[in-house]
Amino acid sequence: MPGAIYAEGLVKTFGDVRALDGVDLDVPEGTVLGLLGPNGAGKTTAVRCLTTLLRPDSGKAVVAGIDVLEHPNEVRRSIGLSGQFAAVDEYLTGRENLQMVGQLYQMRAKAAKARAVELLEQFHLSDAADRPAKTYSGGMRRRLDLAAALVVSPPVMFMDEPTTGLDPRNRQQLWEVIKQLVSGGTTLLLTTQYLEEADHLAHDIAVVDRGHVIARGTSDQLKARTGGERVEVVVHEREHMATAAEVLAGFGKGSTTLEEHTRKLTVPVTGGAKLLAEVIRELDIRGIEIDDIGLRRPTLDDVFLSLTGHAAETEAEEDDPEADTGHQSEKEAAK
Repeated sequence: MPGAIYAEGLVKTFGDVRALDGVDLDVPEGTVLGLLGPNGAGKTTAVRCLTTLLRPDSGKAVVAGIDVLEHPNEVRRSIGLSGQFAAVDEYLTGRENLQMVGQLYQMRAKAAKARAVELLEQFHLSDAADRPAKTYSGGMRRRLDLAAALVVSPPVMFMDEPTTGLDPRNRQQLWEVIKQLVSGGTTLLLTTQYLEEADHLAHDIAVVDRGHVIARGTSDQLKARTGGERVEVVVHEREHMATAAEVLAGFGKGSTTLEEHTRKLTVPVTGGAKLLAEVIRELDIRGIEIDDIGLRRPTLDDVFLSLTGHAAETEAEEDDPEADTGHQSEKEAAK
């Protein structure tokens, strides 16, 4: 039986750009699917198709047991959406924004007011509740937008890069809110470029690149596909990086990654602590001074590099040539 979010063969094109090219997804009820990929991979287009903001060219989509193409209005009543850009009315206060969303969902005025108070407290916005949203910082607007998506406690939530623009403290707070939602039975599809976020929150991860789902599994399963461990070395002098790379290549089981700005080199290895000692010895023999060295398990960064050949954050957004107007489109989804 399909999960709370189900897609089969979704295709969406914009002119010559094939933003989605046969995407399949299945998210069981009460779980989090992390949709991971670079800008231009198709993540936002997939979210827009599943939330009725775009109509796919072909394929099937079912959300909360409702066919997205046949009954879009019913789908909108069953979901919450926080898009890539904060969709708040800058001239209303934080409190008024939340009450307005509640009334769009046909809540009674008293209930909408009470829910607004709860959410303002939950998202640490109570002190700014009666200030116009245009006076909010970027992080505060983002939190207000997320609060608006939760006004009616929907059974299915879509969050498109929800923590973009948040500082580490606010990001951690949002992660706790997401965990509480899911523990209460909410199903969540979360797109992100923060690999740590997917690792921390998602029960399952789908890696998307160029409109395709290229891998699917838990964080540990995806890391196991990459295999082995990683030796990371930070050299003291930048001019020694090339020599250090030669040394690591002699021990590595794959290509060495160099980060010029941090003077860090990383290579996949097998052999554990014994091999690490040999690497240190060889670097010392070659006269290469190091600031740091360590052995670690693969991260989702390594997974993404292994699967796609490039980092998770790459070129500018290309998956939807139609610019995201944010405010209007997402409020329409609430109606």
